Amino acid sequence: MLEHQAMLPLDSGGRRSDDARDETAWTIRASARARRLALRVHLDGRVEVVVPRGVSASAVSSFVQRHREWVRRKLDERPLRAVVEPFPPEMIDFEALGQRFRVHLAGGRARPRVRLQGVGVIALGGDWGGDPSVVRRALLEWLVKHVHEEFEGRLRALSAELGLRYSTLKVRRQRTRWGSCSARGVISLNVCAAFQSPEALRYLMIHELAHTRHMNHSAAFWQTVSACCPDYRRLDRQLLRGWQRVPAWVFG
Repeated sequence: MLEHQAMLPLDSGGRRSDDARDETAWTIRASARARRLALRVHLDGRVEVVVPRGVSASAVSSFVQRHREWVRRKLDERPLRAVVEPFPPEMIDFEALGQRFRVHLAGGRARPRVRLQGVGVIALGGDWGGDPSVVRRALLEWLVKHVHEEFEGRLRALSAELGLRYSTLKVRRQRTRWGSCSARGVISLNVCAAFQSPEALRYLMIHELAHTRHMNHSAAFWQTVSACCPDYRRLDRQLLRGWQRVPAWVFG
């Protein structure tokens, strides 16, 4: 499983510290399944504090304070978006797939939907009544379907090349994980990987395929990854910052 986490400094009252140069919203989520405190930075920049049952507010604050300096370093590495992106987007660029689509607003009276209209053009048709959320849902439906089709062929070819077999591919729009692999060989990939570099997407697929042989992050697992992708350390760091490549409309 490939997942990236980060810490957000809070003051003793559970509020964001004035020292934290981060303007994103954060939430606290109680989890009956969690075994330890964790703070997660989602791909859209939100920060989530995961708290197991029975943990006090003071314990949460103490936990976060211990990671203050680490947080500051990470914030320096993760600049906030400086440009307001137009919506609907004029272009959709799938760098990992080598594809770029111009978005054509076709109009109409039917329910909004997205369809291919020639090479490099998608048509956004239908009546959305000026409600951006309606258009966004239509775009997201198309996004997941299109990326699943593209990822499937690439993962199947890579599986055959490396001799690492999987059973099924699922593509999801996730906020915390780039990918995962179940004990039954079901691989899940984040649709946002389509916005990454081709090399990062290939590494992500190799990472999850390696889990079909090693369901852990043991030395043997990393040896398998390294044999298939010698530059995996650099690409893993690239994915850590990969949320910056994801268009704002993907997470609203």
